[in-house]
Amino acid sequence: MMSLRAKKTAKKKEEILKSAISVIGEKGYHATTMEDIAAKLLMTKGSVYYYFKDKQDLLYQSYKMLLERSLKNITEIREEDIDPEAKLLKIMSSHIDYIVTERSGFEVGMKPEHFFEGSQLEIIMDLRSRYAKSLDEVIIEGINEGYFHNVDVKIARNIILGAMNWVIQWYKTEGEKSKEELSEAIAHYLMKVLKNND
Repeated sequence: MMSLRAKKTAKKKEEILKSAISVIGEKGYHATTMEDIAAKLLMTKGSVYYYFKDKQDLLYQSYKMLLERSLKNITEIREEDIDPEAKLLKIMSSHIDYIVTERSGFEVGMKPEHFFEGSQLEIIMDLRSRYAKSLDEVIIEGINEGYFHNVDVKIARNIILGAMNWVIQWYKTEGEKSKEELSEAIAHYLMKVLKNND
């Protein structure tokens, strides 16, 4: 169990990570400085360095946090006592809602090889691979139980993931639909990749 001190440290690190994602989203990775991130939180640059060694470490930890939360979301939905079609709809809606909410962080992660290398890139790619595998398993479950066509799982998953992730390139907050309505509508359209129009 975490001590109170550890909890406070974790909370402060999360605040800094969220601030970093926000500033990088506004200014771009290369234009963002540690001073910018510290200023947004009314902290000194030295205080930020206490928690993170440099801007690269901050970027890595923030994107890793987003991926770990995505994995947690999909795992929790998969554990629900609902059929595979309902699971996949819920996973897709949740995925779209989350990437739109955290679009600054996910935009950086569109091409992780541009920002990460070595063990950092390996860990990021492993988290992404685990998420894709979870999605595959839900699709396979749906095929086996007769909810979905006998599709090529990898192709279907890549179409679905690609379409969901591309939403951050065109979504506008001032659009006609709310974020929740949009997430649900896209999830239903994408379901047609796997089902008849019945």
